[in-house]
Amino acid sequence: MGGVQIDDIPVRTLRGEDTTFGALTAGRVALVVNVASRCGLAPQYEQLEAMHRSYGDRGFTVVGVPSNQFLQELGSSDAIAEYCSATWGATFPMLEKTPVNGRHAHPLYRALHEVPDDAGKAGRVTWNFEKFLVAPDGRARRFRPRVLPDAPEVVAAIEELLPERASGA
Repeated sequence: MGGVQIDDIPVRTLRGEDTTFGALTAGRVALVVNVASRCGLAPQYEQLEAMHRSYGDRGFTVVGVPSNQFLQELGSSDAIAEYCSATWGATFPMLEKTPVNGRHAHPLYRALHEVPDDAGKAGRVTWNFEKFLVAPDGRARRFRPRVLPDAPEVVAAIEELLPERASGA
């Protein structure tokens, strides 16, 4: 699990609020996912929301990053927010529509490009729903788009970073 320093990177939420990645995640373990409403992988929203709710009380959050990099995202922030809420019940934090690759890639994604997947391959985001699990200390792990959010290897990696459940919880 490599490390990235991303807490001080400025981000803007889907609602237009300026903050930093660190302030947005508030010391939580974050699963950063570039999402797209019109992508065939969009049903992953359901698993992302379930994980956000299931692990939220233990210090976990999903951070959705809408991107039209692969020409499959809706046009406006309002349309994206409505789709995610109405279709998938998404309550996790979302950033504004963001380029994830190329010359105009957001600084957050330029840093995440350094994180290798389990085969040791780093670099650009290959498709929508690529996942980056980021610990508060900057340790990070990459999961490619077709790895489901609730796949055993993702769940194990999240569990490894989260505190144990309190007894009786």
